Amino acid sequence: MIVATIAAERAHYPVRLWCWALGVSPSGFYASRTRPESKRAREARRLKALVHASFAGGHGYDGSPRIHDDFIEWGERVSRKRIIRLTQEEGLIARVVTRYTVTTDSDHDHPIADNVLRQDVTAQAPIQRWVVDTTELRIGDQGKAYLAALVDLYSRFVVGWAIRAVSDRHLTISALEMALKQRCPGAGLLHHSDRGSTYASEDYHEVLAAHGLACSMSRPGNCYDNAAMEAFFATVKSEIGEWFESHGDAKARLFAHLRSFYHHQRRHSSTGRMSPAAYERKMGYAA
Repeated sequence: MIVATIAAERAHYPVRLWCWALGVSPSGFYASRTRPESKRAREARRLKALVHASFAGGHGYDGSPRIHDDFIEWGERVSRKRIIRLTQEEGLIARVVTRYTVTTDSDHDHPIADNVLRQDVTAQAPIQRWVVDTTELRIGDQGKAYLAALVDLYSRFVVGWAIRAVSDRHLTISALEMALKQRCPGAGLLHHSDRGSTYASEDYHEVLAAHGLACSMSRPGNCYDNAAMEAFFATVKSEIGEWFESHGDAKARLFAHLRSFYHHQRRHSSTGRMSPAAYERKMGYAA
């Protein structure tokens, strides 16, 4: 570190002055410049390169636990403490995901289903429990778009999603139909939502009933049932943004994010810090 400092600053002050200030001999400094790099230094440089690769792969949101998971996956026997030290030396600080509040239109006359989920946000297998919700995106200078999505509580896989200019039953039904087509659930799957009009509408419930899906809805002020959806929306908005040039831009960026990163690289604490796709494969399920 001392040698690197002198080498970086020698253009501003004489080497002898730096050596005197830092307590090293000029001959020692010049000798170190020609001395072959030590095995330990080479290893440290290699590990730092891997730390940067893991940090970049996580879009800057992964801290030392998830970086350490990458090292384990790569077959690198490095302690968690060393990962912490390397990230600190390289100035890598994980960005914090901002929580977002979703507005729900529950002022309607549609029937309300009981809360069957009751804050039990676990599942023993895929295609048992889906949670759904809608959030707002910004388009251009003043436009808006709405994203509806369904997440499987088993692996946090986004099984269906849709983006439209209006938050209505057509939006939520489009997302639901994608999920039904991709996962082909059997009768009895628990579908949990808030009490918004788009999820309580007669048309939406006809689709649920046609496929034998059981309906569950949160009570007012209960934020825990849909914590998985809140986390998903917060992660997506932090990683790809919530402002887009057009509806086409929003669809393209979300599609690319889900297919290339969220499903296959984004690690989740609820799945043992594995990606949704990797967790499903490990547990013997292939979509």
